[in-house]
Amino acid sequence: MDFLEIARARQSCRAYDEGRAVEPEKLEAVLEAARLSPSACNGQPYHFTVCRGQAAKDVAMACRGLGLNKFAVQAPVVIVVSEEPYVKSAAMGARVKGNDYRSIDIGIATAYLTAEAAAQGLSTCILGWLDDPKIREICGLTHPVRLVITLGYAKEGDVLRKKVRKDLGELVSYKE
Repeated sequence: MDFLEIARARQSCRAYDEGRAVEPEKLEAVLEAARLSPSACNGQPYHFTVCRGQAAKDVAMACRGLGLNKFAVQAPVVIVVSEEPYVKSAAMGARVKGNDYRSIDIGIATAYLTAEAAAQGLSTCILGWLDDPKIREICGLTHPVRLVITLGYAKEGDVLRKKVRKDLGELVSYKE
């Protein structure tokens, strides 16, 4: 698949095949893609905690509330993305420019991870509704949890939904 095919095929999965495990080599490939993603000053200010079994179910439960994310407990793998401290050069740049490079870097790494998952035939969903203190406790983390990514195979019959996106003309302008 080329990248545009991946972008067209990737969607947030809300129905996982609970009986189908993610192969270790595919999990390693998605994590390697995230590792290779660019970050400010190559600082990689994030950590990925891979949860399986009961840990995955516990983290998934910590992402529920107001009727959201009920499907997450079906995912055989849950990846917790936590924020790590800046490297010195990125910290200085963030202070001087008033820009949150860690959030940007986490977003880029997550995009790489989910794109590689799609290339591997896996499905993902990025969860932002989460109970940070609870997930920190489950995973033994000391830094803030920013995202949780569910990972697995979509249930059979899970169809590709039509992507509803703004027109390119609404998103892009050109200046010369």
